[in-house]
Amino acid sequence: MKLSRRSLLATTTATAAVAASAAPAAAASARARHGAGRRLRTGFERLAADGYALLAGRRVGVVTNPTGITRDVRHIVDVMHADDRVDLIAVFGPEHGFRGTAQAGGSEGRHDDPATGLPVYDTYLKRGQELADIFTASGVDTVVFDIQDAGARFYTYIWTLFDCMESARLAGTSFVVLDRPNPVSGRAALGPVLHEEFATFVGRRPISQAHGMTVAELARLFNGEFLEAPVALETVGMSGWRRADFYDASGLPWVPPSPNMPTPETALVYSGTCLFEGTNLSEGRGTTRPFELLGADGIDGGWAAAANGLGLAGVRFREAYFAPTFSKFQGRTIGGVQLHVHDREAFDPVRTGIGLLITAKRSWSGFAWRPDHWIDKLTGSTLVRTMIDAGADTDEVVGGWQEELAEFRRTRREYLLYR
Repeated sequence: MKLSRRSLLATTTATAAVAASAAPAAAASARARHGAGRRLRTGFERLAADGYALLAGRRVGVVTNPTGITRDVRHIVDVMHADDRVDLIAVFGPEHGFRGTAQAGGSEGRHDDPATGLPVYDTYLKRGQELADIFTASGVDTVVFDIQDAGARFYTYIWTLFDCMESARLAGTSFVVLDRPNPVSGRAALGPVLHEEFATFVGRRPISQAHGMTVAELARLFNGEFLEAPVALETVGMSGWRRADFYDASGLPWVPPSPNMPTPETALVYSGTCLFEGTNLSEGRGTTRPFELLGADGIDGGWAAAANGLGLAGVRFREAYFAPTFSKFQGRTIGGVQLHVHDREAFDPVRTGIGLLITAKRSWSGFAWRPDHWIDKLTGSTLVRTMIDAGADTDEVVGGWQEELAEFRRTRREYLLYR
């Protein structure tokens, strides 16, 4: 019998399923309502509890960053390096670096880790045969991935995952993904789907703007739909995680995946408000509330009033003034809004981002898209920019991507691991 590609994937990918979902809790009581009677265990926790049997006899390299930690905040590289049951011989660092010493757009370069003596290889902006050659030179036969995601298509660590999978296939190495929670829940896929001609490092393949998947689920999707040929993929799923869970239900410590993702609340709004990177407004970088504070020189309380007038579910907007310490408007006091999410179960970050773009353009005469049309890379096509420029309202813009979103949701369903 000839196996289809998806059948082959299903037979070669180790997965874990969990029990049926419960209704999501309100923010103040999420741990009490979700955590009672069960405890989430990450992919790494389950791997370690099994005595690293999956990695027995393998020469292992780990793709990770500061988020690759245990419940007691030890880094998994330090834990594995100290355990004779694992032959850990290399570490691969993404953007911001393995230990997290670099800002956005930077990495730590090739070096030896002072704590373990392990060689650390730089993967940032490397892909294809170049990255495959790094895997080969390192001497590994298995690449392990363990990085906390933020739930948005343009958060680049999921494309580090994709690039590493592609290069592991070229290098002939196995690939293991250790799963972690989607911090904004896995309930739904939201927003426009990337069009292939707009592919960049903030979106390599056609997935929705808020994908509603875990990294292990994304790896399965990439392997089944987007790689030229499947890599030898194994996933170690979580136990105790449900699709309705937000991050605070996990009981896990939060480590910022990057300097401008300081809290799970940042991740909650990020898949919508990151769109302001494609404009001349500040997206709050250089403040203590990146992506929750938005503004520019010359904006007053009119924007907050207009945004509140949209009646967007689960969120209110406060007139706010702030002075970014770096990035846009560095050192200048500017006006704008702060998002206050009061019902995260009802909140739609992508719809909210569109409403904010529309009201910003109507409220502030200085509004402009970045000249390089970066907004098209973030949204995945010209649809959002051209519809807003044509005067479309929020419902019309959101309606413009529903057909492609429905198609992605159907594809996505096949690769989900949890209920």
